[in-house]
Amino acid sequence: MANKKETKKEVEVPVVETPVVETPKPKKVEPKKPSWEIKDRVYYLKGNKKPISKMIKSANIYWFDEEKGYEREIKYCQNQKTVFVDEMIGDQRLEHIIFRSGNLFVPKEKTVLQKLLSIYHPEADKMFYEYKPRKVAEDQIDWLELEIEALNAAQNLDIDMAEAVLRVEKGSEVSNMSSKELKRDLLLYAKRNPGLFLELVNDENVVLRNFGIKATEMGILKLSSDQRTFSWGSNDRKLMNVPFDEHPYSALAAWFKTDEGMEIYSNIEKRLN
Repeated sequence: MANKKETKKEVEVPVVETPVVETPKPKKVEPKKPSWEIKDRVYYLKGNKKPISKMIKSANIYWFDEEKGYEREIKYCQNQKTVFVDEMIGDQRLEHIIFRSGNLFVPKEKTVLQKLLSIYHPEADKMFYEYKPRKVAEDQIDWLELEIEALNAAQNLDIDMAEAVLRVEKGSEVSNMSSKELKRDLLLYAKRNPGLFLELVNDENVVLRNFGIKATEMGILKLSSDQRTFSWGSNDRKLMNVPFDEHPYSALAAWFKTDEGMEIYSNIEKRLN
């Protein structure tokens, strides 16, 4: 019997590649910016009166802490590093807070007092305020831009709209003004009070109010002595009642937009022209 030669089969062992794990790079931690800027600060009393000296409360003050959910007592003590009474350690030497000639300069070293005046004091922005040059500049720019917008709008208004807007300021006096006087006073009004001026220009009722006032001044319409009823000037026929607590000409302007009021408006317009 023939010997069979046994042949060994080579078994291939699969090669498993070990994945290369990259070591994560440590995240760069940005340093936190301080939430409170260390600098000198100046505080001013509000209003035109500037007393020689004015003392404000430095104790028996409470501030609601939203994180803790309750009011915390506040006191300014010269020997403490906090204004919160529940955080104070040791004796509490109360310090007075006095404005001289309407202002108070607080150097950067007195951070505790600055935070009390700028953040925690209940009279902040009511009795006194912190002077912020950047904020003042921003407010001035906003005002100047508003003033330019108002002056441009005033320059381009037609005479009827100019009269309507200025009547709010001067009343029936505008009826006797020339077009030059109207234009001059309109520009001055826009410069003096640009916000209100632009509000009036964009108010569609201001023209209708002026229209109603002119019609009344010319006797086309009649407003009762109690300012509750409009009627025809020629025959006293009642046109509309003024709702309670409404200005008569504002109510008339709104009424002109109704179906009945539009017919009356067209009738009055023909008489005015």
